[in-house]
Amino acid sequence: MSLCRLPLLIWLLLSAPLAASAAEETDVFEFDDTPLEQPLEYPDWFKLSFLDLRDDLAEAVAAGKQGLIVYFGQAHCAYCKMLLQVNFGKPDIIAYTRRNFDVVPIDIWGPEEVTDLQGRQLSEREFALREGTNFTPSLIFYDAQGRVAFRLRGYYPPYKFRAALEYVVDGYYRQEPFADYLARGDAGTAFEPGDLNEEDFFIPPPQDLDRSRLAGERPLMVFFEQGNCHACDVLHSQPLRDPAIRRRIRGFDNVQLDIRSDTPVVTPAGERTTAKAWARELGLFYTPSLLFFDERGREIIRVDSVVRFYRLRNVFDYITSRGYLSEPNYQRWRVSRGL
Repeated sequence: MSLCRLPLLIWLLLSAPLAASAAEETDVFEFDDTPLEQPLEYPDWFKLSFLDLRDDLAEAVAAGKQGLIVYFGQAHCAYCKMLLQVNFGKPDIIAYTRRNFDVVPIDIWGPEEVTDLQGRQLSEREFALREGTNFTPSLIFYDAQGRVAFRLRGYYPPYKFRAALEYVVDGYYRQEPFADYLARGDAGTAFEPGDLNEEDFFIPPPQDLDRSRLAGERPLMVFFEQGNCHACDVLHSQPLRDPAIRRRIRGFDNVQLDIRSDTPVVTPAGERTTAKAWARELGLFYTPSLLFFDERGREIIRVDSVVRFYRLRNVFDYITSRGYLSEPNYQRWRVSRGL
């Protein structure tokens, strides 16, 4: 039986980062994320499309596939390279993806005309902006009826990407959020919850983050993490040790929450809840997830995928410079700054 067809609980256990080799984890979480010198090339099995998504979907369904994946990327994006060469470098992921989807690539800066599934025409750049691609790679999964089944914004390690594929292919997206789907797999693990990474810039509980009545003096950064989280360990041992990043962090109110805990929280909007319930309401499924709020408690941006030095420094600068006030799209702001 193929790995990607194993029952959910067994598959997640075999695919989880704790069971992965040290070499694979290093490849996934410890790469250089500065822009690439040489432009990327798409895998040769990506669809050569005329960018009429209605035709693309019809052809995929006629070939017996589950739907369409639209890939939003950039030619010099290190995170896109990880998806294309690491995730799509694994034979089981390639075979499972090709069996169930056609993949149509979109250049988020491209001028080519796209016809979306509603028949509207717009450029690749306009399409990417409309779909909120703050981070690349971004993927939209469309089902056979042309409905958005799922979105992935940013790069995710192979074990999480495999789970996302099965979540859509087996129709779980119709029944439950992705976080609940993953939680059922985690419930079958034998690992005890571990301690969270500590930092001296975290504000201790109780976590009253309410900014709806009285504005904060500084922006707010909320770290959603969990124990036994290799990606969290890498974040704390590498990017958060960088002197430039630590200087930027000091300009925020910083709070750490356990994504699985029932710790009481008052949200920036003034609602009383728990860390677990708030994470679910926010649609979070990855740790660490970093959410940024302004002084009034409005969410500015979130980084809920793999993040390294270059991207994290730029996100901090986007917020501290208040670039989001004139340019709501992070990518457009970044390019306007020549970054």
